Formats: sequence, C-alpha cells, structure tokens
Amino acid sequence: MNIMIVGVGGQGTLLASRILGNIVIEEGYDVKVSEVHGMSQRGGSVVTYVKFGDKVYSPIIDKGEADIILAFEMLEAYRALPYLKKDGKIIVNNQEMNPMPVIIGAMEYPKDIKEKLESVVNVECVNALDLAKEAGNIKAVNVVLIGILAKSTNIKYEKWIEVLKNTVPAKLLDVNLKAFDLGYNLK
Repeated sequence: MNIMIVGVGGQGTLLASRILGNIVIEEGYDVKVSEVHGMSQRGGSVVTYVKFGDKVYSPIIDKGEADIILAFEMLEAYRALPYLKKDGKIIVNNQEMNPMPVIIGAMEYPKDIKEKLESVVNVECVNALDLAKEAGNIKAVNVVLIGILAKSTNIKYEKWIEVLKNTVPAKLLDVNLKAFDLGYNLK
C-alpha cells in the first residue's frame, strides 16, 4: 500500500505520517516512510511517502503508484495527481492556501481545482478545517484527515486510538482525539 501525504509547512503532515507509520507497524507490516521538505518553514510544499506491506524495499512512491493521496490543501492535491494510481483515491481538505507566487501577485491560484480532480479521480473532498475548529484547534486538520482515512481501513478503531495516545504529545491529545473522531464519524 502506497500513501502519499501532501500539504504545506506547518499543517502537520509529518505527524500524520508518524501516526500512519505507527499504526501499520502495530498491524505487523514492514513500513518505510520518506519525507520531502520543500520550503516547509515558509509555507512551501511538504510531501511524505508511507509505504507498507509484507516487505518494502524503498520508501519512494513514483508517478502512478499512490493508492491514496491524503491532501491537506487543494493545490497540493492537484500537484500530486500524477502520482495517483488509475483506481486510487484522494482524500482532500477543501482549504486553499496561497503559495508565495500568488501572495506576491506573480500568479493566480488555479480555478476549479475540485472540479478538475473530480473529473479524473475518486475524490473525497471535506471541510477538515471546520472540523478541526470544532475539535478545538485549527492545527488538528491532519488528524481529522487521518480519521477519515482510518474509517476506510480494516484496522479497528481502538487500535487507532491506542496509536494516537502513543504518538501525539500529551498536551494536545484531547483535541486530537476529538479531531480523529470527527473525521472518523464524518458521513
């Protein structure tokens, strides 16, 4: 299974990859995680690959190999589209974050990204930001999305909670457990 996590610096993609890595280790799989940081400290792209199976030799996901893309922002989902398998799925937060060229007026944010994604792939587009706010912290978008992803797996809910408790810092645990539940129970 190949999962690509995409977002911008500060959105929690690295914590999301640790949660995913830890849950599949608990399930007995071999796992490889690779992080690609762009200008992540300045709101640039961040990409993380999580690969797991009976035996995994490389952490890198090439174009056309991702089973799932977990996208924390619309443009990053669109940029990652070439990496998705033909029958793959994208779970995307509907938030739009302007990259630096848009902020300085050198480019425009692409129009109709959601429609473009939906025309070519299986997309679950959610307002994870509002759910994170409901959980108590806008930075919990990552765990809302992990909750949505978790619901589509065969891994028991209780295992996910156990891994969250062992991975998320204690001072942020309550908010993240609520964020996970909001994603997991999203209809």
